[in-house]
Amino acid sequence: MSLRVAGQLLARAAVAQPALRRRIHSSHSFAASASPFTEPTSPNPTLEKYAETTSALHTYGSYLTQCLPKFIQQFSVMKDELTLYTAPSTLVSLMTFLRDHSQCQFKYLMHVTAVDFPERDKRFEVVYHLLSTNSQGRIRVKTYAGEGDHVPSVTSLFRSADWYEREVWDMYGVFFSGHPDLRRILTDYGFEGHPMRKDFPLTGYTELRYDEERKRVVYEPLQLTQAFRNFESLSPWEQVGEGTTAPRPAGLKPLPPPPADEKK
Repeated sequence: MSLRVAGQLLARAAVAQPALRRRIHSSHSFAASASPFTEPTSPNPTLEKYAETTSALHTYGSYLTQCLPKFIQQFSVMKDELTLYTAPSTLVSLMTFLRDHSQCQFKYLMHVTAVDFPERDKRFEVVYHLLSTNSQGRIRVKTYAGEGDHVPSVTSLFRSADWYEREVWDMYGVFFSGHPDLRRILTDYGFEGHPMRKDFPLTGYTELRYDEERKRVVYEPLQLTQAFRNFESLSPWEQVGEGTTAPRPAGLKPLPPPPADEKK
């Protein structure tokens, strides 16, 4: 997002700010939902060339947070990238606001992907990238899901989400509730597991080959030549720990001297 785009977004936010403040001050008190993320929320202009853009995007992110305090858990700005964090239950409402509000107009869903963090309780982070052709700006929305949780589908808002959500389901196993046709798109229908998960084995579970006798492609269980090794702790060649020096037998004869030819 360029500095000109950030300035346009900031100008739009400034126009709507007075009316927004009156609505917030007259509204009932609210409690924002807790966020599971730990990303920094303050401006972080790592380079001087992004300092002004980062500050403008941080102001715009603050404006969006004031508009939707119950929907946006937090936001972060890194260089020229603005990221919003929301819960799965408020994802559709936030995406609708970003698409239809006059100060946003993010009409195009460019991509949907996911990231796997096995150490988290909510291990999957689902990421949406939106584009506004009016301001030539981009924005990123992140939500989260656990192993058995579901994320609401946004196909009713963006038709391009159809295949993107199918790909995330195929690669990561994230279930999108409300999707009209949630099935695999990159792997076969009988494929086991989800390849992009961190706990999926690199070798997979089956292998694919062409059978000359059957004249067709067949699936077979994967057979590794050496799946594991048994180490013998008593073997001198596979020592465990510091080890001990072997005693020299009493009756062992010394080695004879090498022949004269070998000395040369």
